[in-house]
Amino acid sequence: MIRAAAAADGAAILRIWNPVIRYTAATFNNVEKTGDEIGELLAAKAGAGQPFLLAEEAGQVLGFATYGAFRGGVGYRRIAEHTILLDPSAHGRGLGRALMATLETVARGQDIASLMGGISGENTAGIAFHRALGFQEVGRIPQAGWKFGRWMDLVLMQKILSA
Repeated sequence: MIRAAAAADGAAILRIWNPVIRYTAATFNNVEKTGDEIGELLAAKAGAGQPFLLAEEAGQVLGFATYGAFRGGVGYRRIAEHTILLDPSAHGRGLGRALMATLETVARGQDIASLMGGISGENTAGIAFHRALGFQEVGRIPQAGWKFGRWMDLVLMQKILSA
């Protein structure tokens, strides 16, 4: 089931997000999230009318997806950058696809023309996932992020949602 996140989901979101920060190159961030930060993020998303969706099975949150402004300025208001993360136990089960399909539906309803993804060049599974969903690589920024004592490239991928 895909549903909107609520304040009570903060601990479940942390359970997914912090190990990704701690152990993977899927994000360049190396500072773990706190419960307060997640609460503030959920409130900010709700206030801005931006979705924060959860994939849930048997009462357990197994992933989330959201989007926000790609860049500041009125000229970018119809372009959004998304985030999607899954619990490792959820990989390969279609939950990521379900989250992204719902996110795209919401985005189209909010007149978002395209979704952008910024993916670590080392996250080959994330790049392949996005390609399978129709995203195209539109840029690569060498040495854009530093984590685990090394530089990593940032791959920019885009899916155009409107003609």
